[in-house]
Amino acid sequence: MKLRLTDMAIKKLSLPEKGQVTHWDEVMPGFGLRCSTKSKSFVVMYGEKRRLKTLGRYPSLSLSDARAQAKRFFVEVEIEEDTPSRQTMPFEDAKTRFLSDCEKRNKPRTVADYTRLLNRHFNFKEDVQDVTRKQVMEIVSSLSGTPSEQSHAYVAIRTMMNWCVRHGLIEHSVVPPMKQTMKARDRVLSEDELKQVYLRALETPFPFGPIVQLLILTGQRRTEIGLLRRSWINRDEVTFPEGFAKNKREHRIPLSPLAQEVISSLPDTGDLLFPAATDPEKPFSTWAWHKARFDEGLENVAPYTLHDLRRTFATVHAQIGTPIHVTEKLLNHVTGTISGVAAVYNRHSYSNEMRQASNSFDDSLMSTAGQ
Repeated sequence: MKLRLTDMAIKKLSLPEKGQVTHWDEVMPGFGLRCSTKSKSFVVMYGEKRRLKTLGRYPSLSLSDARAQAKRFFVEVEIEEDTPSRQTMPFEDAKTRFLSDCEKRNKPRTVADYTRLLNRHFNFKEDVQDVTRKQVMEIVSSLSGTPSEQSHAYVAIRTMMNWCVRHGLIEHSVVPPMKQTMKARDRVLSEDELKQVYLRALETPFPFGPIVQLLILTGQRRTEIGLLRRSWINRDEVTFPEGFAKNKREHRIPLSPLAQEVISSLPDTGDLLFPAATDPEKPFSTWAWHKARFDEGLENVAPYTLHDLRRTFATVHAQIGTPIHVTEKLLNHVTGTISGVAAVYNRHSYSNEMRQASNSFDDSLMSTAGQ
């Protein structure tokens, strides 16, 4: 039944004694008012199958608002009909495509991290578009006991799902933004804790013991030590190539006598100082497993991360009087202690100052450890 729908016409329409009667608008095709025995509701009809959708009840929804809703709805339906349907794809296939694309755009260690995290934690059997937020967040929440692993796993799955959106595999990512409730870490090991960790590292065999020793002695990031190559070492100096370090700059540091002793005692493993146990061409990667067993031998040492050793390194240098700009050179930090015109024109490498500071750190550590 067609009718020019106006506020007056709708008010005059009586409700049927039984069943439903729909009055279709003469002005807007597909828009109408359905009257039942107890109410009047605005509806729209759409699609080849002539489906019905209720917009809302009158008078809670006014005629003008109902028309506006109907217009928006028809536009959305038209867009959806013009958009090619998405092909279904198993989650595992989407993961493989994502990692393959990463190999073309990211550094090898980033690809290795994504591969490890996604394969270890996210192995859904469904198509990628059927994976739910609940499934993802249950896995992320289960990693709360290892905050670092939790954070990295979350970043990996969020990056992958955003990639799937950009490549048309899914409409929306089910991974929500993670609220950063943790404050910036400021953990520094006490003198006694540093002593225990260092002595434990001395008695722990290759590869993890020497890795921890070099983390303590050099203050470098764990990935920088884990990926360290013999071809980067020239006698008593290491040069991390441009693009490798976090700030993408070439980074050159002296090796203190203690650090040189650690490196000279390592077995011949090829170019990589710390290769994976199963493949000499791949870098060490079983950090969590080794650290858990390493920490079992410590007493009265509060929970700490390997990155806390880097912060402790900087703190010890402050205690022994190393100038802050020299410490930052050792850490490869660019924080602005040398800024402005000086930052532009000062190209002094501070190699002698860095070497002296590294030797002083050795002396301080030996005193702390009672060696």
